Amino acid sequence: MAGVKQFFGLGAQPTKDDRVLPVTRWLGRVIIPILAVAFVILFGLPDRTEELFAWTIQPNMTPIFMGAGYGTGAYFFYRVATVDKFHRVGHVFPGITGFVWFMGIATYLHWGNFNHEHVSFYAWAFLYVVSPVLVPAVWYLNRRTDPKELGPDIVRIPRRIRRISAVTGIGLTVMSIVLFIEPQPLIDHWPWAVSPLTSRILLGWFVLFGLSNLLVGLDERWAAARIVAETQLIAFALFLIGAARTWGDFDMDNPVTWAFFALFILYLIAVAGVYYAMETGRLRG
Repeated sequence: MAGVKQFFGLGAQPTKDDRVLPVTRWLGRVIIPILAVAFVILFGLPDRTEELFAWTIQPNMTPIFMGAGYGTGAYFFYRVATVDKFHRVGHVFPGITGFVWFMGIATYLHWGNFNHEHVSFYAWAFLYVVSPVLVPAVWYLNRRTDPKELGPDIVRIPRRIRRISAVTGIGLTVMSIVLFIEPQPLIDHWPWAVSPLTSRILLGWFVLFGLSNLLVGLDERWAAARIVAETQLIAFALFLIGAARTWGDFDMDNPVTWAFFALFILYLIAVAGVYYAMETGRLRG
């Protein structure tokens, strides 16, 4: 019984030692290969979703976008499995919770779009039935170990950076929820063709992004934001590489397309700049 309590971090008075619980590490270890396979299929073979994935996805830019997210997720859960302090990864878990809830609801709403005969469908359905409960439960158990200390040696994020992060996070989260409920405006104006299903799937990544940014904006510790920044740099870089591969999928007559690219590139530059400045000591709170 004591071993089970230690594995799950159970107890009335959890120790504020910022440890990563065994259940959290095992979650990371189990999910890494699943996300890695999804990355290979979607990012590497986007034109073969009919035979390899849970449903047929067109055009290729959509599976590439999804694959970039799953590839980034594999990196994140590698960090979950290997970091020494939970606060270094904790702020991404609520975002992942929003993501898996979006995936689960989208699967229910568009059940008929899936290839029910394919093994990948069963893997998808199982993942998004279990994870909407498992991910927030693990986060709740492990977050109790975070002491949230702000001692003199803590590297602090400047207030103006945190405000920008929080405002960005709130805006993206609200937008994602509204468009998930009524996706037609997104379908009408998105830079490439999306269906009701794929639009809701894509919004899952935006709500993940939004909630993670919001929590970073509420925490002064740079150590709690570093891996969040790293995952965003990876995701945005993979997206731009994928966009170059599928340039013909974009509607170049749509002004939203150019605004979309401009915002992506500017945000990538901004995050890279903040990351560099924080790591080199040029920017401090």
